[in-house]
Amino acid sequence: GPDYQLPGRPHRTGHGIGLDIHEAPNLVRGDTTPLEPGMCFSNEPMLVIPGQFGVRLEDHFYMGEAGPVWFTQPSHSLDDPFGEAASA
Repeated sequence: GPDYQLPGRPHRTGHGIGLDIHEAPNLVRGDTTPLEPGMCFSNEPMLVIPGQFGVRLEDHFYMGEAGPVWFTQPSHSLDDPFGEAASA
């Protein structure tokens, strides 16, 4: 999580997903839960300027035997979040 406070819910980079969309563990500084094969996660980094705007790009991955595997591909960049320029 960030070293600053934001209004609303505590910010985290991501969280576990399963039968409930928001499950432990949280992908945040200080959570020492080992990421084990079969666990699924939402990865959702956020950029926010309080009182003005915020944007969150959300992708999902699971832990395989050799490490993380994407269900959805992360954005190419903030300037081209859907990869449209890369495919043109």
